[in-house]
Amino acid sequence: MLQLSSIYRFPLKSSKGESLSQVRLDPLGVEGDRRWMLVDEASGRFLTQRTHPHMSQLSALWNANGGLTLKADGFEALEVPVPQADSDLRGVTIWRDTLRVPDAGDEAAGWLSRFIDQRVRLVHVPLARARTTESGYGRDDDKVAFADGYPLLLIGQASLDDISDKVGRPLEMLRFRPNLVVSGSAAFAEDGWKRVRIGEVEFRVVKSCSRCILTTIDPHTGERDAQREPLNTLMSYRKQEGGTMFGQNLVNDSHGLLEVGMPVTVLE
Repeated sequence: MLQLSSIYRFPLKSSKGESLSQVRLDPLGVEGDRRWMLVDEASGRFLTQRTHPHMSQLSALWNANGGLTLKADGFEALEVPVPQADSDLRGVTIWRDTLRVPDAGDEAAGWLSRFIDQRVRLVHVPLARARTTESGYGRDDDKVAFADGYPLLLIGQASLDDISDKVGRPLEMLRFRPNLVVSGSAAFAEDGWKRVRIGEVEFRVVKSCSRCILTTIDPHTGERDAQREPLNTLMSYRKQEGGTMFGQNLVNDSHGLLEVGMPVTVLE
């Protein structure tokens, strides 16, 4: 039987993830997921572990009011409230998208600039200012916060086990930063899914996820793998037109509650 075996949330793009036993979904996917982002102060361009691998050591926990609790070794914890949706707007760029979103203020920017060792700003995206997903996939009105392209990422546990066997050591699921992990399927079975239901929530599978150098960063230490694993191994047998694929991007069509252990049904 297929079941939901893990749930993860990443409140601040490219920071540590939270493992959850249950979570609600809203129009942008997992409630609180990737609603915050770091940008270069001068250019407004987004920052990730691709260029700043030590972001993997930054804890940004989501709270029930939508704010963040920032924590890192050697720093005092900082509570950051949600900024007002239409004040202190800052122009930012994430991939090909440009948008104006609320800035979280000087205290958060100073804290994070010291951690990153670069002048940065922390920004938040309210629902009304969310981006649309990539044209040609899904529906024209599908929305996404600060995730790379889509609201949710699903990976089968057997798929991780397969790449771990080929690399020759157990790999952490957090290297691949999924929201949902499904157990009970064959390796890469999710490649063929088009619609799934978890509990009472239905999802559309819209696009495979192309993987990058970020997968080579140890989520516990922030260090890059000297052999570029597991990316090199993935490239040896998962490279397709459009990239090296691992995991499936989803859009949720309703806003229910998810809980670890719920049954997963492949509808199409």
